[in-house]
Amino acid sequence: MKKFAIFLGLFFGTAGIAVAQSGDAEAGKEKSQVCAACHGPNGESPTDMYPHLAGQHEKYLLKQLKDFKRASETGGEEGRNNPIMMGQVASLSEQDMADLAAFYAAKDSPKGETPKDLIAKGEDLFRRGNPETNMPSCAGCHGPRGNGMGLAAFPDISGQHAAYTKSQLEMFRSGERANDPNGMMQGVTEKMTDEEIELLSKFLSGLY
Repeated sequence: MKKFAIFLGLFFGTAGIAVAQSGDAEAGKEKSQVCAACHGPNGESPTDMYPHLAGQHEKYLLKQLKDFKRASETGGEEGRNNPIMMGQVASLSEQDMADLAAFYAAKDSPKGETPKDLIAKGEDLFRRGNPETNMPSCAGCHGPRGNGMGLAAFPDISGQHAAYTKSQLEMFRSGERANDPNGMMQGVTEKMTDEEIELLSKFLSGLY
């Protein structure tokens, strides 16, 4: 009974936080105009330097915006250090960030393409990982189609620009990006070779 009470407390406590930060997609649309140059008017980035945001989980988007904001407040010592995004979010309020997250989350996810000769090897690595190096399966956290888990704030990694995915995996591996919960992605990527990062990035581009 005690465990059940604790569970209810955690559930309603989490629900309360979600309500407090509930975003307005229509308000987010208006606020997103400044984001369109890099991420496109509907969250589909026209260049592979920047990520697609359309269809990404709202909780994950909000976390990233807050992490950029935290970095802007700490000179990059905490949060997610990215000079461009730190400048963009510096003046955003909690509600602004919630509205933007709601707007992009409501959009349809983009669909890319995987080179045919990489599908089999990419799928095997994605689903099984690499038992020889103890690299875990990506599907364990991101799901069989790479769609992530919204409640856990694990991102949808399907249909993303391969070049962007590659850059983020490399940044996790080097420690340049370190805003992953409990260092999960840093632990995974330190077991990955350059070839595996390249393969997964291209495979995920066409997964949906």
